[in-house]
Amino acid sequence: MKTGIIDVGGGLRGIYGAGVLDRCMEEGVRFDCCIGVSAGSANMSSYVAGQHGRNKPFYQDYSFRKEYMSVGNLVRKHSYLDLEYVYGALSNRGGENPLDYPAVVRSPAELVIVATEARTGKPRYFTKADLRQDDYRPLMASCCIPVVDQPYFMDGVPYYDGGLADPVPLEKAFALGCDRVAVILTKPVAPEQTGARDKKLAKLLRHRYPAAAKGLFLRAERYNQTVRRALKLEQQGIVCVIAPDSTEGMATLTKDKQALEAMYRKGWQDAGKLIEWYKQA
Repeated sequence: MKTGIIDVGGGLRGIYGAGVLDRCMEEGVRFDCCIGVSAGSANMSSYVAGQHGRNKPFYQDYSFRKEYMSVGNLVRKHSYLDLEYVYGALSNRGGENPLDYPAVVRSPAELVIVATEARTGKPRYFTKADLRQDDYRPLMASCCIPVVDQPYFMDGVPYYDGGLADPVPLEKAFALGCDRVAVILTKPVAPEQTGARDKKLAKLLRHRYPAAAKGLFLRAERYNQTVRRALKLEQQGIVCVIAPDSTEGMATLTKDKQALEAMYRKGWQDAGKLIEWYKQA
């Protein structure tokens, strides 16, 4: 029985997934295949490394620093988020909160990091083999939010947030041989997403990267379709969907310490459902 887990991310709402995964570590729950999209890829990297509590300060503390995200970054670097600061300066050896790369390599779990190729709009599924000590560019690619950030280039290829191409990579999990899959969402299941904001932003992106813009335009539709499938499979015990009952008023880049703490606690508490499902295998 191969069990997978997906964290769909969602900017700073990703702290919800951080809470879920910390609780899983506390309870000794280990997954065979760990798939992360956008901020979910960062969460999953720490989870695979077994670094309990590492993710939380990235949301609750570091995000308030101008080096992380600020209008100043936008003016100087043409990107609101400085991904090199987050997944480089902070995460490298000697950084303030380094990723335990050797532990990632030693872990028997598969790690899949989802990004979108900006020119084609197609998903790119990075793995552990694409990471190196102090070279976490796949995470930067996966977390590159369109419009507010310039695309992140790796080996000459521009990338954006993995959610544009595969917002809930459930089919990828099954393709990798998973028999059961847990899915961490960072918005309530109902109502379904309208994608109104994405469609407005897609207009700003379409002249330079039309394929990526199409992915952004269709993201909510793809997300809703896959969540509906996940909920049907949940009735059969094949999938377990974990989602907050509210976002505490948080949008993708909302910086609110009280809301962030509430989302983390929700994740930690809601993980109880996942743990019970996991034990039923």
